[in-house]
Amino acid sequence: MLGFRTDLAAEELPQGGGELPGVTSRSYDRDGFHVTDVEVLNTQGSNALCKPIGRYITMDMETFFRREEDSFAHAAALLADCIRRLLPLRERDSILVAGLGNPDITPDAIGPEAASLTLATRHLKVQMPEEFSAFRPVSVCQTGVLGTTGMESSEIIRAVSGAVAPDAIVVIDALAARSSDKLCRTVQLTDSGIVPGSGVGNDRAELSRRVLGLPVTAIGVPTVVDAGDGLIVTPREIDKYVRDAGKLIAYALNLALHPALTLSDVDMFVG
Repeated sequence: MLGFRTDLAAEELPQGGGELPGVTSRSYDRDGFHVTDVEVLNTQGSNALCKPIGRYITMDMETFFRREEDSFAHAAALLADCIRRLLPLRERDSILVAGLGNPDITPDAIGPEAASLTLATRHLKVQMPEEFSAFRPVSVCQTGVLGTTGMESSEIIRAVSGAVAPDAIVVIDALAARSSDKLCRTVQLTDSGIVPGSGVGNDRAELSRRVLGLPVTAIGVPTVVDAGDGLIVTPREIDKYVRDAGKLIAYALNLALHPALTLSDVDMFVG
């Protein structure tokens, strides 16, 4: 099934491996997962790929969803490595993690699901600095949606950012894909930020370094295909897929932001 819109940079690459001006891409496999690394270098590349200037790392999660042996551990480690590459951090840098979307609408609940399992440590660093010396200060929020809060996600994030003064921001959201084969089977990371709702024609205010004044890394999973004429397609088992993808993103974030933690440690803290 083909749709008209896509948030995935990898879906905009030419079929058959051709090149676009101002765009570089490479692919590799690690621990059974396929990764595509795309970089939009300039305005020419942005126009050719229909994406803002920046880097886009796409990880195929098919192995994870097939439940192959140790697939969760391998997927979380690889995704954490991808996050570190897009979000270079100094040891004491603080992070604001924002889960975008509506927790009551399953295809839009990736952000809230991941945020609920992301370790919030900023208050612990203040209250017990010695006990939590191995942790990075992390604040976590869920923005909801304009229809239920009366506020744009960008307004909420800007206000929270002003209060907690992070060094960088991570936003997590549901995306739209062009191909139904990508639904809940791919995770994309980018340092170009995000325009929530753009994949389904419901654009909200942009979340990016240009707007917020801080580095913004966006993490997303496609949960819908916009098939046109008001038709949105989503997988039959979307509830399970969103829970699994949200957990994977959260665990990878926890590993990336707190390098001293192991997967077992994360299990203990969020369990």
